[in-house]
Amino acid sequence: MTDHYAVIGNPIAHSKSPIIHEAFRLQTHQDLSYEAVLAPLDGFAPLVQSLVDKGYRGANVTVPFKLEAFQLCDTLTERARSAGAVNTLIFAKDSIQGDNTDGVGLVNDIEQNLQVRFADKHVLLLGAGGAAQGVLLPILLAQPASLTIANRTMEKAHFMVQGVATLHAVCNISVTTFDCLNPPILKQPFDIVINATSAGLTASRLPISDQVFAQHTLAYDMMYGRETPFMAQARATGAIVADGLGMLVEQAAEAFYVWRGVRPETATVISHLRKSIN
Repeated sequence: MTDHYAVIGNPIAHSKSPIIHEAFRLQTHQDLSYEAVLAPLDGFAPLVQSLVDKGYRGANVTVPFKLEAFQLCDTLTERARSAGAVNTLIFAKDSIQGDNTDGVGLVNDIEQNLQVRFADKHVLLLGAGGAAQGVLLPILLAQPASLTIANRTMEKAHFMVQGVATLHAVCNISVTTFDCLNPPILKQPFDIVINATSAGLTASRLPISDQVFAQHTLAYDMMYGRETPFMAQARATGAIVADGLGMLVEQAAEAFYVWRGVRPETATVISHLRKSIN
């Protein structure tokens, strides 16, 4: 009997998730279907309940419903609690469990596909919004030597760090503003710089110094599909540059594993997707 899954969002027509999960299905020979579902902006909870009533086994959740999904769940995984948002729903007989696979997707892409380990590295995370909060705990669990969170204002970043500190002993973690990422305050470049801001949606360059990068630095933008100002700035310094397409596929692979207990191969899926969007 075919198991049914969906990705829920608004808008949703642009979603790559059905393509990714179809590739996983073919690769793993799992008997499942996966579709994109448009939810009314004021009708997320009733839509989820309708999927449960129809016997669906789970769903992915994308913008703008990740916070609402968090509130809807009966139980939450630790990484969902830390993220404060849910992108993966697991439908059980009488309950809905929420998970968040974004952070694991980021770490897996960087460590497995890009072959850069977080352990003992000095990491800079730009931004303190939902995207940054969603990846914070998995980055910390990868045991970097230090993690610096930079935001336009420090209050939001401090709040984010306090939230994760209640779940885990925090490594060498610090909070700063973009303005402080300049000499003489900035003493040395970082090994990994991750852009979790929405600046890539505009032509605006982040107010950070070129000195945060070195030739060995991995500059990773969580966005994909275009050369962002952050990527262009990093590339001009000679840094190693990557976008978030691999993270998209890896977070989907983690959700697939949560649902099916089978971990799909991702490299060929990433390669196929990159060819289709370039």
